[in-house]
Amino acid sequence: MLSHLLKEHQAKQNERKELQEKRKQEAITAATCLTEALVDHLNVCVAQAYMNQRKLDHEVKTLQVQTAQFAKQTGQWIGMVENFNHAPKEIGDVENWARTHELPLVWLLIWFGFSLLNELLFAQ
Repeated sequence: MLSHLLKEHQAKQNERKELQEKRKQEAITAATCLTEALVDHLNVCVAQAYMNQRKLDHEVKTLQVQTAQFAKQTGQWIGMVENFNHAPKEIGDVENWARTHELPLVWLLIWFGFSLLNELLFAQ
């Protein structure tokens, strides 16, 4: 009878060990699957972040080129405006020169006119 109880006890212990080993293997398998799923999800997130970073780098380069072009164009516009502002000053300078020289030229014309008239009248 004792040997029978001992055999039953050992059989139950073996069943428990097998059940425990089976559950251990299932837990390991589940943990492995979970770990793989987490790593796959993380890899997807990392890949997405990498792609976003590449897009941002490309946009930064594009903006740098556009900014350089805009700066160059702005410099050209500033030069054109300065030239445009300088042109009326030159016209004003010419107008001022003409005013200062107009009166002496009028006097010269009058003098030449009188001289010519004098020669015509008194040359006979």
